[in-house]
Amino acid sequence: MTTEAVDLKRSLKEFFGFDSFKGMQEEVISTILNGNDCFVIMPTGAGKSLCYQLPAIICNGTAIIISPLIALMKNQVDAIRGFGESDSIAHFLNSSLTKTQTAKVKADVAAGKTKMLYVAPETLKKDETIEFLRSVKVSFVAVDEAHCISEWGHDFRPEYRRIKQIVKEIDDVPMVALTATATPKVQLDIQKSLNMVEAVVYKSSFNRSNLYYEVLPKGSKAQTMKDLISFINKRKGKSGIVYCLSRKKTEEISEILVANGINALPYHAGLDAKTRAGNQDAFLMEDCDVICATIAFGMGIDKPDVRYVIHYDVPKSLEGYYQETGRSGRDGLDGDCVLFYNPKDTEKLEKFLKDKPVAEREIGTQLISEMAYFAESSQCRRKSLLHYFGESFAAEDCNKMCDNCRNPREKHDVTNELVMALETVQFADGKVAIKHIVDVLSGTASQEVRAYKHDQFKHFGKGKEKGANFWKTLIRYAQVNNLIEKNIERYGLLSINQEGLEYLKKPTKVELAQDREFDSVNDDDFDKIQLEAVYDQTLFNKLKDLQKVVAKEMGLPPYVIFQEPSLEDMAFKYPMTIQEMENISGVGKNKARKFGKPFIELIAQYVDENNIERPDDLVLKSVVNKSAKKIHIIQNIDKKVPLDDIAKGQKMDYDDLLAELEAIVFSGTQVDINYFIDDIIDEEGKDEIFDFFKTMDTNDIDAAVDEFEGEFTHEEMKVFQIQFMSDVAN
Repeated sequence: MTTEAVDLKRSLKEFFGFDSFKGMQEEVISTILNGNDCFVIMPTGAGKSLCYQLPAIICNGTAIIISPLIALMKNQVDAIRGFGESDSIAHFLNSSLTKTQTAKVKADVAAGKTKMLYVAPETLKKDETIEFLRSVKVSFVAVDEAHCISEWGHDFRPEYRRIKQIVKEIDDVPMVALTATATPKVQLDIQKSLNMVEAVVYKSSFNRSNLYYEVLPKGSKAQTMKDLISFINKRKGKSGIVYCLSRKKTEEISEILVANGINALPYHAGLDAKTRAGNQDAFLMEDCDVICATIAFGMGIDKPDVRYVIHYDVPKSLEGYYQETGRSGRDGLDGDCVLFYNPKDTEKLEKFLKDKPVAEREIGTQLISEMAYFAESSQCRRKSLLHYFGESFAAEDCNKMCDNCRNPREKHDVTNELVMALETVQFADGKVAIKHIVDVLSGTASQEVRAYKHDQFKHFGKGKEKGANFWKTLIRYAQVNNLIEKNIERYGLLSINQEGLEYLKKPTKVELAQDREFDSVNDDDFDKIQLEAVYDQTLFNKLKDLQKVVAKEMGLPPYVIFQEPSLEDMAFKYPMTIQEMENISGVGKNKARKFGKPFIELIAQYVDENNIERPDDLVLKSVVNKSAKKIHIIQNIDKKVPLDDIAKGQKMDYDDLLAELEAIVFSGTQVDINYFIDDIIDEEGKDEIFDFFKTMDTNDIDAAVDEFEGEFTHEEMKVFQIQFMSDVAN
């Protein structure tokens, strides 16, 4: 062991408290200390940040760390300050600081107190920043999340392309670029942009053996939310992230999770800075279990015990998917990575590209198609993922840590078809992409196929009966097993390589399962989420009988106790506590407490006697009753605003307002609209109508109108019934 190595380990122990380095950390740090540029590619959780943090502590002067996100800077500065004797050891410089705070940061840097200064690229390019940094001692520059430099990376930032030029204006100091995800194409792009082609490259294995990868079909929103809630409920108290593509969806899903008893918060760039930081801190401090986020969340967030990462929407690229799933299991313990996949989602992503420049559109389309291939693949997911990052991996080493290895699909001999596919790729001579090859083999004479005269090739249409999905599966297999190559410089054109040519000379038997075909499901609105389930008819009948008994004892109509849809929901979910009863469709706190006890006792006895295993997703409660419209209605009723004026104010038909009001009351919320009723009928007349309501078996308004011989309109009778329900049921 060299003296330098001993000193480094002593420094590591003294400052960070670690006894040894992980992976390539020591080599990277030595390279930086020796004044050389280096490019570091390490997966999330491999200790990439320490590669620049320790040399920054050791070196004279201040290390400049260029970082893409304010949240990331704050998180890392807080972490470093936790190790240092003074908060001055690390600062960040970005647009979130006041003039006074900026002056304090610059004073500490100028005084030599600050070892690490985190700077946003947008701040770095300002003349005043460059001028200030030229006046102080800079030890080296680290470019974190360097994939942001590349237009092929999943979070392109144009400001990053000027970094090398700006750094040269400051001082000729060593530079280290770091990223947790880089394909060969992205790696080359980063090195060219930073003028680091000669830099020492350190690339760790991208394999995260503790992560389990799974792809689930994304059905209707109701079904997917049930699956999501069920998954999270099985991991009560564990930390998890749910990634969505839109800001609106993060808030909608967060609200639904909260309505269903899950401690969740949203996170996206559209939230004000205070809320965003507060939600992030709540997650880091474990005051919140689940964060529903766009990709703005998580980059560099050092929370080691995230136990699962769920992608509600398909990501835009495999780079993004890899980096986001990498936030699970950073402590080395198991982490689950679940992707809900619907082909419609990839179609949406492609539509978003239609107004982009041609080159950007072609790149984006290819990245999306790679993501789709990964989701649909029947091969080992770990092998496919690592191949994408230029790393070979044997599927048997997955140890059943992906759904395809744990539950393999039936395989068939495809040796002859593989030969046909390789010969077609060879014949096409590196000029076409996968769709073209599939068209040739399946006999589709597209315009491009005819233009190349490939409809005259010997294998044209030979595989028609197999279908396009089969040939896509086979070509993808050939790619992942290094028989053909995708030209990374030319948007995915395929060519056969030396291993493929060797295989054609001496084919060996290959068995393969066909890729999965997922149903394309159209979206439905979150506020229309409904439970569609087959309920237990025997239990439903028992609940119906009990409803009549309770109604008779209380001198009330049966429908006042619980509505039929509520009884159906009970017969599906088997609620056995008052809290579970509150989450039944059409039942709120008041109703559950007023009428729930005999029903949950009956259900508990029924479950016990019949050895019933209750579903995990007991709850799928919509947040529709929390909408601004309903809150507005209730607030206006409290102010005694006439109902027809409330309808006009909300731009609703009067009938629609009454339907909303009925839903509010039927789900257990009390209202007082007597101020409106008193203008229609006197107290004696109201008592007479309410007495009649008590005798009705159903809430048939027409029967009530007929009973009073048309003295009141249908709408007026509906208003009376709503108040009756509020008085006696809630």
